[in-house]
Amino acid sequence: MSDIAIDTAHDRKAAFEANKLSKRLHRQVGQAIADFNMIEAGDKVMVCVSGGKDSYALLDILINLRKRAPIPFELVAVNLDQKQPGFPEHVLPQYLSTLDVPFRIEEQDTYSIVKRLIPEGQTMCSLCSRLRRGILYRVASELGATKVALGHHRDDMVVTLLMNMFFGSRMKGMPPKLVSDDGKHVVIRPLAYVAETDLERYAVDRQFPIIPCTLCGNQEGLQRATIKAMIRDWDRQYPGRIDNMFTAMGNIVPSHMMDRKLYPFTTLQATGIADPQGDKAFDDDEDPCGTPATSVVKLHPGA
Repeated sequence: MSDIAIDTAHDRKAAFEANKLSKRLHRQVGQAIADFNMIEAGDKVMVCVSGGKDSYALLDILINLRKRAPIPFELVAVNLDQKQPGFPEHVLPQYLSTLDVPFRIEEQDTYSIVKRLIPEGQTMCSLCSRLRRGILYRVASELGATKVALGHHRDDMVVTLLMNMFFGSRMKGMPPKLVSDDGKHVVIRPLAYVAETDLERYAVDRQFPIIPCTLCGNQEGLQRATIKAMIRDWDRQYPGRIDNMFTAMGNIVPSHMMDRKLYPFTTLQATGIADPQGDKAFDDDEDPCGTPATSVVKLHPGA
């Protein structure tokens, strides 16, 4: 076989895989939107675009889904230029100008605020996120947006759960849909069912002009980065583990946890009536050798 024939076959295979990936991501995003009623008829969805792979993919997929959606809705892309030194401020306007959506570049020097208030060597993410969130909510109000779409994906949601468990002593994750603290905005995460590894591949296929975050993304020793590396390692050793953890976030049994606010443990009495959720919840526990008694992997609906 000639080199040309080999290259042609390789190109066909690459195109086939890219198309299969694109279909999967669009299906997963569409499923998440439907499952949590994220977008409704007449919505104006403000898509927050940072210059990273996740928000680029989110905007790209929503643009495509809008073309064939059974309901009408608007999109507007918003980027917050935080005035980080060396930030290539021309990249996003150039890219967004090629798309069929209006966009707004909001310039706010949050970088100087963060650098002034956070001692050198400490994590900047928390303050940066709060400042960014407040500005984006204000912009959403000014634009008349009814939904604010963020690019968090499945892995982000699992990592947040573990972060809260390990460092906050609480079972709290990152929901696919919520109302903002001020009660004025509905925040949605349409990438909730999407794996980060797929987004990495999609970004390469689509050749997004990625802009790295030099403010906090490169700080060494971030707990979130450590947890992310941990679950990636788990998934390599035990494929499907991240999916199972994610699915578990939607399969909560309050009677078999320990939160007295969610279940009346203190007043619990025997009723003489069989409970299908009762002790059967222990049937799938690990045996003494550490092997699950039953092994049933249930993927989330978007898989």
